[in-house]
Amino acid sequence: MNIADVEQPSVLILGLGREGQSTYRFLRALFPEKILAVADRLQFDALPHESAELLRGDPRVKLHLGPDYLQDLTLYDVIVKAPGIPVTLPEYARAVAQGKRITSQTDLFFSNCSGKIVGITGTKGKSTTASLIYAILKRGGKKTHLVGNIGVPALDVLRESTPDTIFVYELSSHQLEGLRQSPHVAVLLNIVPEHLDYYASFEQYVAAKENIARHQSADDWLVYNADHVVPREIAARSPGRKLACSLNASDELAPPRCGLVGESVVCTLRAGHEEKILDARDSPLPGRFNLLNISAAAAVGGLLGVQSNAIAEAVRRFQPLEHRLERVGTYNGVTYYNDAIATVPEATIAALDTLGSDVETILLGGADRHLDFSRLATRLVNSIVQTLILFPSTGERIWEAIRAQEPAAEHRFKHFLVNGMEEAVALAKEHTAQGKICLHSPASPSFGLFRDYRDRGEQFKRFVRGGVEPQRHKEQ
Repeated sequence: MNIADVEQPSVLILGLGREGQSTYRFLRALFPEKILAVADRLQFDALPHESAELLRGDPRVKLHLGPDYLQDLTLYDVIVKAPGIPVTLPEYARAVAQGKRITSQTDLFFSNCSGKIVGITGTKGKSTTASLIYAILKRGGKKTHLVGNIGVPALDVLRESTPDTIFVYELSSHQLEGLRQSPHVAVLLNIVPEHLDYYASFEQYVAAKENIARHQSADDWLVYNADHVVPREIAARSPGRKLACSLNASDELAPPRCGLVGESVVCTLRAGHEEKILDARDSPLPGRFNLLNISAAAAVGGLLGVQSNAIAEAVRRFQPLEHRLERVGTYNGVTYYNDAIATVPEATIAALDTLGSDVETILLGGADRHLDFSRLATRLVNSIVQTLILFPSTGERIWEAIRAQEPAAEHRFKHFLVNGMEEAVALAKEHTAQGKICLHSPASPSFGLFRDYRDRGEQFKRFVRGGVEPQRHKEQ
């Protein structure tokens, strides 16, 4: 939707979270005299301080707040929907049926951006890969902005858009849902079941993700994970040019390609022009799975004209993001890792594979999105993990999945059901031997007991540290 199409019609901003606030600021700056409506499930006195201050004193805002916030959607011509508000809501479906125009911050940005957009999506790895791409482009001297979930809201920097600006945009399935445009360079990482409390099926989730490539032209690029089935299938349907990334980027994978050759990340953007980027041992990120993220980022850098030496330098200097297999430190002989971002079983399995046989205690469980824990149960049964600390509600489901595979689970594992992080960390300290690892990797979302994965990870680190300095000699 072009900005001009918003000037005259009545407009409702649906959802006043981070993106909703950004959309409000953007439209208010463009149209200072326009009546803007805002709908949010929270009452005014329950809104976050920044949201309340944004609205307070604006005589041209109309508020629909509280339990009935969806009641008047059909009164407005244009609805700017925040990500995460389900399209299955009856009130939303009614507005669509009545011909109301639905847009989003992502749609407004894509429709009005004059620069290049690099979009990144996947179930896991989006933030790390987007941040790596941004670092590589900066090192290569490009004019670039990091936007989306890991950066600033996209509309906050739209006015800085010029034809030579590159926007690195982390995109969730919710932001991609309904999008009718695709970025010039799309990066598609792994796709495994998630958000099944929101989508009717895994297929519906995949369909939303596919929008990152669905509307590309023959001049666009899709950089995709060739080691996973779903990205390969989406790549086969995309009209854009393809660049495959793999942990086995041998000659059997036709160029253009980027990935591991032996123990080095190598990019071959065209046949006969193979360039080594860096040795795998020089990666600042733990785990082989992160070498795929590095490969994808290096591929984007190469496609956009960054030299290999600049790509390598940006990767070596990259600082790992918080809550992603983050080494908290060694305390009383036990090393603690915070992997709060691991909200699907596949991420926890990858963490276990990375840390190896020293993991003795693991903290698991959280909000239920109807995921399958059977593979995680198999991985745990075949590990040397001894202590399971389980949060509601999926902690019980994970335990039942383990018991289904291991009849002697009661004797094989010590397991504890907990209702708070302080209790969980106290148990971890009691039941983890010196020289071993305690891993916090929930395999589930964190809503319920915690605001989000950041809150959960911060609590874990705070209670682990507990005023105790880490043993520095252990961290070398």
